[in-house]
Amino acid sequence: MKHRLLLLLFVVATFLCFGTLFVEGKRKKEKRRIVRIETSMGNIRVALSDDTPLHRDNFLRLAREGFYDGTLFHRCIKDFMIQGGDPDSRGAEPGKQLGDGGTGYTIPAEFCLPYLYHWRGALAAAREPDDVNPEMESSGCQFYIVWGKKQAGSDIRKVRSMLEEKGIELTSQMLDDYIMRGGTPHLDGQYTVFGEVIEGLPIVKNIQSVPTDSLDRPLADIVVRRMVVEQ
Repeated sequence: MKHRLLLLLFVVATFLCFGTLFVEGKRKKEKRRIVRIETSMGNIRVALSDDTPLHRDNFLRLAREGFYDGTLFHRCIKDFMIQGGDPDSRGAEPGKQLGDGGTGYTIPAEFCLPYLYHWRGALAAAREPDDVNPEMESSGCQFYIVWGKKQAGSDIRKVRSMLEEKGIELTSQMLDDYIMRGGTPHLDGQYTVFGEVIEGLPIVKNIQSVPTDSLDRPLADIVVRRMVVEQ
């Protein structure tokens, strides 16, 4: 009886220990660096990943400096993503082609698969195409937020085959997210994901569905009024 009691106490203590670790881990996750993107269509809060320190620190610095204030979400594609961060978009005339503005530097790729991937709500860095950027280095300022369709049936088989060709294993967690949440898995291993939306996904949904011109620029400007580093 005494031995059973000791065993029970050990099990309970172990559970409490792991429970505490889980709670602490969750609390630490909540302390990730948070940036509030205040747009003309509502606010979007994003959490930046510590697994991509180069992208995290660069985004935080630009946000603090007001680099993004007054810029536009200049490229919005329904069921795909919304893109912003081009400094040339600030005050741009209607119909002007955007997307070439930058900081004068790039950021080395920080791929963190299978932990950071293009599920719906992922925050990722835009970049120049492979033919001029074989190292897949990221733009110093332009970013996008993923929307993407929910994957199902034959789509999943195509995604699995496509990722395997890149040497990327489609984990069960990735599979669940792409089926249940949606995303753009064909971008995995090609563009650096460095954060995620933690609040304001309905705003992203509204932005990605606005009417656009032939260059995917919204007909009515969607302005980043300011970015605020909350923590």
